[in-house]
Amino acid sequence: MEWVLEILENLRNYIQLADLIDIVDILIVAFIIYKLLGLIRNTTAAQVLKGIALLLVLLGISAMLQLKMLNFIMRNTMQVGLTAVIVLFQPELRKMLESAGASRFPKLIIGKSENDHTRMEMVIAQTVNACSALSQQKIGALIVFERKVFLNDAIKTGTPLDAQVSNMLLRNLFFPKAALHDGAVIIRDGRIVAAGCMLPLSDNIHLSRDLGMRHRAGVGISEQSDAVVIIVSEETGSISVAVDGMLK
Repeated sequence: MEWVLEILENLRNYIQLADLIDIVDILIVAFIIYKLLGLIRNTTAAQVLKGIALLLVLLGISAMLQLKMLNFIMRNTMQVGLTAVIVLFQPELRKMLESAGASRFPKLIIGKSENDHTRMEMVIAQTVNACSALSQQKIGALIVFERKVFLNDAIKTGTPLDAQVSNMLLRNLFFPKAALHDGAVIIRDGRIVAAGCMLPLSDNIHLSRDLGMRHRAGVGISEQSDAVVIIVSEETGSISVAVDGMLK
């Protein structure tokens, strides 16, 4: 246990000698770790992280007990694992970087006008009415509200539109015989920018097996962005909302 005490002693000395820059440095690192843990929650990446933690524990034990063969294997495994981590965590890293770089500075500085708020209230009202009607008819729907993170990759998979959000238009887009009814409708700044879009499926291992592709796609895009997704089930007519990888 001497190595544990040594680490704690070094940490105590570092904190005592830390200046303002060091404190800021620690806070930044802690924030990055916190965001990464939040992004990988309930994903396969979380299981990978547990495996890496186990390898680190074994590496520490092998060094402490001077188990040369185990230490050699663990060190080489960790070297290969670093490359694997970058590949496996690519979606989570991408989401974090997009969130950091997608701030819309003009709107943040100027703020939203009263007209913007009124328009969004109308958009929400029209969407609610459409979802209620689709729910009663048990017609499936997948509506994505883009927020700070741009959804250009998803938009490219669908048919470009530039239309005002309305109850009737949404119902027509998701009508079973309509050409674009299978995909998602994406709304940006209160306007429909694309329909028939394909979304990434969730890799959340805790999702119910009873959920269909529409729900998994809705959760998937909310895992990879900050979008708010409304899902109407064609089997039960139930209305769900996916935010931050959570289905409500």
